[in-house]
Amino acid sequence: MEKLSLGIIDYLVLLFYLILLLVIGFYLNKKGAQGNKDIFLGGRTLRWWQIGFSLFSANAGPSMLIGFAGIGFSQGVVGSNFEWLAWVFLLLLAMFFLPHYMATKINTMPQFLKLRFGNGAYNFLTIYSLLSILLVWLGSALYAGGLIISQIFGWPLMGSILLILVIATSFTAVGGLKAVVRTGIFQSLIIIFSSVVLAYLGLKRIGGVHAFVQSVPEHYWKLFRPASDPEYSWIAIIAGYPVVAVYYWCTDQTIVQKVLAARDLKEGQYGALFLAFLKIIMPLIFIFPGIMCFILFRNSAQADNAYITLVKELMPHGLLGLCLAALIAALIDTVSSALNSFSTVFTLDVASRFRKMDEKAMRRTGKWITIIAAFLAVGIAFLFSRSGKGFFELSQGMVSILAPPLSVVFLMGITWKRMSRLAAEVVLYGGGGICLVVGICNVLNFPHPGFWPHFLILSVYLFVGLLIVGVVVSLLSGPASDAAPLPSLLETGKDSKSNGRVWMGWAVLTAIMLAIYWLFR
Repeated sequence: MEKLSLGIIDYLVLLFYLILLLVIGFYLNKKGAQGNKDIFLGGRTLRWWQIGFSLFSANAGPSMLIGFAGIGFSQGVVGSNFEWLAWVFLLLLAMFFLPHYMATKINTMPQFLKLRFGNGAYNFLTIYSLLSILLVWLGSALYAGGLIISQIFGWPLMGSILLILVIATSFTAVGGLKAVVRTGIFQSLIIIFSSVVLAYLGLKRIGGVHAFVQSVPEHYWKLFRPASDPEYSWIAIIAGYPVVAVYYWCTDQTIVQKVLAARDLKEGQYGALFLAFLKIIMPLIFIFPGIMCFILFRNSAQADNAYITLVKELMPHGLLGLCLAALIAALIDTVSSALNSFSTVFTLDVASRFRKMDEKAMRRTGKWITIIAAFLAVGIAFLFSRSGKGFFELSQGMVSILAPPLSVVFLMGITWKRMSRLAAEVVLYGGGGICLVVGICNVLNFPHPGFWPHFLILSVYLFVGLLIVGVVVSLLSGPASDAAPLPSLLETGKDSKSNGRVWMGWAVLTAIMLAIYWLFR
């Protein structure tokens, strides 16, 4: 793709964005730092709107902006399932998992498995969490974002990656989670506003809603495809997505950490509910522009550059700079959230086991680990640049491969007290090793392209296999007498006194989502 032609006003918008971002990340953090030294969970003081916006900006990474537009361009609305089905698992996180996590007073996901299954599971998830953050969050985000920025400005790929990394690392290392949340709110507003403007301009160019609907093949408006569809069959969506979603929304450190930082359970639940409502608009502003690009520029654009093509062709100067600021915002916030999560897990679950540290030492260690993780992420991004896979396929494929062992152990661990420590370790170590090998082979197209099934179907196979192993080993290894006597998920959900308005909010959301699926039936 040729370099975009930016005007002086576009550069001024970008400069103003970067200055404002750094002011929010550094100055506001300095003002609030006197009473709060916790760089990992922000002193557990976050309100619901801070949690929701921060989760939104971390989730709306460059692979989503670019990847979802690419799916819209090539497939239509089917990719909306990844957003419109997320509310089910955010409900699970808010109303069942979160009360359980807060009752055990954990700071990280490995600490939960330590309480339930002991040091073996704890050690595994510590390493697995660090690897997944590097691969899923940092590596793929940096590769996708660096490549896009290099295309926009005509800069070298690695130079673009390093620039973004320096910006994200600077305020993350200094301010920790509080800085990530503050900048995340600011970046969410930029992403939403610029995406709404882009969708409006695209709809206006096409000629309105009726022309938009009539200008693409009928299958572009089907949320569920036939079982014979090679890419996104209804079986892959219904069976495969839940495996990924339980892992991503309910057990992933980068996501759960922000909810754990809530000032109390109700704020955490409202934060997840707020994000679930934001999910309603995400296909409209991320996937629909890809469909618009297909209608307007199908002869000159491709799936992976659909978003950039639409920005280039439709956005006037000034708004063009704002759109690029949104793209950079999505990238920086994803990277900064991942760096903070990596620092949290390594400092609290690795470094603290080898030497005793006071609060000051932990902050110092966390800052250095953030910088080290940034350098490791550059190497991962370089490896991803050699894979030859699309943005969305790469990021979602890695999540799908990493998800099965964690989804099995967390679901069984809090719903079935009978699951034994041995079963958890077999699923985690054996299944995790298999999943990592399969994931690497899949990314590298080994032994040959087309050998592996679609990543969602592959995740189902791995999940079912590991679930059977977990059940069999638990039954053969006897009662889980060595496990901590934690309440099950169902007991925690029953005993938690949730505000009735929270449940009312979920009921309203359920009605809205049912109406949306009826509309696209």
